Amino acid sequence: MDFLLPTIFFLSFLTALSGAVMPGPLFSVAVTETLHRGIRTGPLMIIGHTMLELGLVICLLVGLAPVLTRPEIFITISLIGSVILLWFGITMFRDLPKLTLVVEAENYRNKNLVLTGALLSLFNPFWLLWWSTIGLGYLLQALHYGLAGVTVFFIGHALADLGWYAFISYGICRGRHVLKNSHYKVVVGCCAAFLLATSGWFFYNGIHKYLYISK
Repeated sequence: MDFLLPTIFFLSFLTALSGAVMPGPLFSVAVTETLHRGIRTGPLMIIGHTMLELGLVICLLVGLAPVLTRPEIFITISLIGSVILLWFGITMFRDLPKLTLVVEAENYRNKNLVLTGALLSLFNPFWLLWWSTIGLGYLLQALHYGLAGVTVFFIGHALADLGWYAFISYGICRGRHVLKNSHYKVVVGCCAAFLLATSGWFFYNGIHKYLYISK
């Protein structure tokens, strides 16, 4: 199924936002460090996170792109990605009642926020899992439009991360009236629903391709 470039951007943005809003090591440290270092904390940490992702995407495209275009690889990635998205979506809905922006985080003494953002991502197994399944699935779709498609995909992904973490740091600095727990749960619930719908889309693409090459 072919998509226009704005659609690739939109899907990439929403998928990245779905992952960004869930609490994790990067989120927890960003919240804690913002209390001490101000509104620039979130954006600086995401710069490190994005630089790491850009390097990974380049490595994938330079070394693995020919392999990823094989039909059997496309089918495998689509179906595995569908399962992972389904699991993430169900987990987000399951955890929705107990989600809170009040988190505890370890005290990271590294003063380089960019490096901290990169390291927290690099050693997060769920980040590697995402790029080895869901991320690759979207890259395969974006590759239909060559460099332009991949660029739009990555920009959408990066802007979702940057926008969310900038908003988190801004909200913490301005006070809890900016982002309440109820608002946070609404965002997570919408993203969970989006992930479930995207899971079905991945599954459809995988099965459709399998039936096509089996003829």
